[in-house]
Amino acid sequence: MTKTVERPPTAVRVRPVKAPSPAGDRRRRRLTDHLRAYGFLLGGLVCFALFSWYPAIRAVVIAFQKYTPGSDPEWVGTANFTRVLGDPEFGAAWRNTLTFTLLALLVGFAIPFVLALLLNELRHAKAFFRVVVYLPVMIPPVVSALLWKWFYDPGAGLANEALRFLHLPTSNWSNGADTALISLVVVATWANMGGTVLIYLAALQSVPGELYEAAELDGAGLLQRIRHVTIPQTRFVILMLMLLQIIATMQVFTEPFVITGGGPENATVTVLYLIYKYAFLYNDFGGACALSVMLLALLGAFSAVYLRLTRSGEEAA
Repeated sequence: MTKTVERPPTAVRVRPVKAPSPAGDRRRRRLTDHLRAYGFLLGGLVCFALFSWYPAIRAVVIAFQKYTPGSDPEWVGTANFTRVLGDPEFGAAWRNTLTFTLLALLVGFAIPFVLALLLNELRHAKAFFRVVVYLPVMIPPVVSALLWKWFYDPGAGLANEALRFLHLPTSNWSNGADTALISLVVVATWANMGGTVLIYLAALQSVPGELYEAAELDGAGLLQRIRHVTIPQTRFVILMLMLLQIIATMQVFTEPFVITGGGPENATVTVLYLIYKYAFLYNDFGGACALSVMLLALLGAFSAVYLRLTRSGEEAA
């Protein structure tokens, strides 16, 4: 009888599992987050590249060419700039644009701030009045300009009808050489101040209430609280909105194009409207791009100087 010998079980080696490195996990998570973020940004970057950066670069190139759609461009150097500078409308366009910007700052910069102060003091129906103030922004710009064109009509316009009802003298409004530009400033202010008011209102609500309480204890009145508390606390927002408003008003186009057509007597021809005339009325895309480059250079230089001065003022303060 054969005797079976039982073998002892073979010991199994268990290799220790190496724990993942926390630093490696963090790097992988960071890389994944960056890729996801860049993926979301890709659409915006493509849109900017196709519809903003490429047209801007192309305009700089065309400014030195004789270019008409459908024909081969011809390099002419600075001839486009010389021709544009010699145009009689060139000086009028820049003068009207600078005057419009100055009037827009005087009329349209203080009104949104005052409205924001009033809305900030309301205790009831604050949401309703926010909608009312922002409503003009939701109206398409061309529709808004057409409504104001009817409002300013010297014959049956609502403005003159109201003056006649009050037995007051009427005005030519947008049809008068002396009143056309200020009439357009009113239109632009009404149509665009809603967003500015909401930005100011958000800035005002971030001001600590303790500062107002301390000012009241020191005997400061309303105007003193605004001067010594509100304006210093919202200074950055005010300066940035001023820069954005100057840039926007220097590019005014819709109001003179729809309401006055640049008239009367070139009283409302602006730089952007003159660019439109060069491109689509004169079929001179080289001159239009040359004027566009001048406007771009001016706004770029002004923005750089403005930001440098405001930054120096903040550092000094």
